[in-house]
Amino acid sequence: MHPLIQHINKINSRSVTDVPKILSFFEAYSFRKKEMLLEEGKRCAAYFFVIKGCLRLFFTDENGIEQTLQFALENWWMTDLEAFRSGRISGYSIQALEPVEVLSISHRNYEQLLQENPLMEEYFRRVYERAYTASLLRIQLITRMPKQAFYENFESKYPGFLQRIPQKVLASFLGFTPEYLSELRKKRKEKK
Repeated sequence: MHPLIQHINKINSRSVTDVPKILSFFEAYSFRKKEMLLEEGKRCAAYFFVIKGCLRLFFTDENGIEQTLQFALENWWMTDLEAFRSGRISGYSIQALEPVEVLSISHRNYEQLLQENPLMEEYFRRVYERAYTASLLRIQLITRMPKQAFYENFESKYPGFLQRIPQKVLASFLGFTPEYLSELRKKRKEKK
């Protein structure tokens, strides 16, 4: 079964009955490692579902430093949601951290998909609820936990990320400098 359909069936209380119709709203794309799917300052025209690989969403601050806000692995969604829904210019970039295969849906197709398929309206509501909950938890952990404890928590919950994400990118996501993250990892190895 197609990964998107599996994900819909896993998240929803009802299963997809017309698989070809649902998939007809999407286009499949492949991107090379480090290739940009969306660039900050450009119009956001797509919402991506990751079939294979890893994406990151980031912005560049006034000092030219990249700040990573989100990752998307297999079966995760990624876009600048506000820019996608409003048709505005994106404040973020999306980059492939490794070779990536995605399904892409345009805003027009997205709206039509939701209008024609109440099942998909339910699905995306549940996806947004999960994403919002995860965002709040991340903010809470960043602001309440000491840096070392925050890293240890991330390491225990998402061990696969540590192998797939470059240290500089992971450091920006965690709010660390790459040097601090390197030192923290070194200390952790020495303890083991």
